[in-house]
Amino acid sequence: MVTKRLDPKRRVLLTTAGQGALALALPSLPFGLARAQSDYPNRSIRMIVPFAPGSATDILTRHLEQSMSAALGQKLVVENRPGANGVLGAQAVKSAAPDGYTFCMGSTSSHSIVAAIRPNTMPYDIEKDFTPIGLAAMSANIIAVHPSVPVKNLQELIAYSNTLPAGLSYASSPAGSSNSLAGDMLRTKGAKLVNIPYNNISQGLTDVLAGHVPVLIYTVALLPYIRDGRLRGIATLSEKRLSQAPDLPTAIEQGVPGMLASAWFGMFGPARLPAGITQKVSAALGQALADKTIHNKLIDAGLEPQFLSPKDMSVFVAQDIARWKEVVVKAGVKTE
Repeated sequence: MVTKRLDPKRRVLLTTAGQGALALALPSLPFGLARAQSDYPNRSIRMIVPFAPGSATDILTRHLEQSMSAALGQKLVVENRPGANGVLGAQAVKSAAPDGYTFCMGSTSSHSIVAAIRPNTMPYDIEKDFTPIGLAAMSANIIAVHPSVPVKNLQELIAYSNTLPAGLSYASSPAGSSNSLAGDMLRTKGAKLVNIPYNNISQGLTDVLAGHVPVLIYTVALLPYIRDGRLRGIATLSEKRLSQAPDLPTAIEQGVPGMLASAWFGMFGPARLPAGITQKVSAALGQALADKTIHNKLIDAGLEPQFLSPKDMSVFVAQDIARWKEVVVKAGVKTE
């Protein structure tokens, strides 16, 4: 059999044509987008905090800012945009271009509970309109009472509340906060409670310390008052005991299953954020949380650093939304 040799010039033409056809067949990124991702970031990055300066979300973000800026090679500029339990700031991120230059440090109220209490008036869909970057920290709520209240554990508090015709009053942050709904959750466990929400929780703390309100549900910011005896700690509403308060048992330990009401904080970008940018920013967040100095500062501020990847955070947020929706339905919480 005679093999016909191909003319070298014709071989070059066929090879070139084949490469051209292959290039046309393969999908490719728009040139501008591909280049934007390859040199990302090349300017400062806006980090919206949808709560006021001095809030737990703000404190967390500012502790992370320097480390994340160094890891990304560009300045992370913190911008406070409070309002509507975090909805206003989160909405600004939802509407931003998915180019990696606008993020927010969301929380339980802005990216979970709001879906349960505002099912018909939400300006965004938490699971569809954002790209999770990573969970950053948790902050457990604590149930504490004025020392005059004759209870020392959670079962006694539930029993005592049912002896009062009008129920037992508890102070909390405004309706829609994790500590406000924690009381509603405890009502589904048998307690007879009446919520007194405070726009300024500092005033709520003052009223409980003075004995005007018997119970307070709030974050680990209560620990100094528990340690000096001005409040009596009853339970922490976390999965395990807090490193800041190892002697304070959880509600679950005290025979109240499913009594979990921790606030959480996590970073989000707009929907359709490119995977490469998502992973790069997530890695910077994880690196900052792993820094021992930052870790200790967060613990001192009452925050438990806890990193989750974008994929794991997506699952976590979906589960948290479902859990709070169940609490709202079971407790008969009025929704907007």
